[in-house]
Amino acid sequence: MTPSRPLDVQVKRVYDEASPGDGTRVLIDRLWPRGVSKERSCLDAWDKELAPSNELRRWYDHDPERYEEFAERYRHELADPARTTELDRLRTVARAGRLTLLTATKDLPHGHVRVLVEVLERGKG
Repeated sequence: MTPSRPLDVQVKRVYDEASPGDGTRVLIDRLWPRGVSKERSCLDAWDKELAPSNELRRWYDHDPERYEEFAERYRHELADPARTTELDRLRTVARAGRLTLLTATKDLPHGHVRVLVEVLERGKG
């Protein structure tokens, strides 16, 4: 059995300029980012279903002190069978070429996309 190709995933803010090396660009936010036109965003997809639920997003409120518990709760949400199909789709894209996950979050180290990348790389929801 041949080992599967590693994932090629990067994270950027949706406010950053698109670049030719971005590959497939997917927005992973539940809400559309303020001040960004759909044309300027150069998106290939908007996957709001993989973003944290509204309840979890409001509870977290981007408080770094809550990050560890937020990450645990978000991993639990991502384990839902309805989301695992989409996770598998993103893994396939990331094995075929570069996948750029986009978010409006300012604090990327404490953002949901960091957790999503970890889940994608682990290979299971």
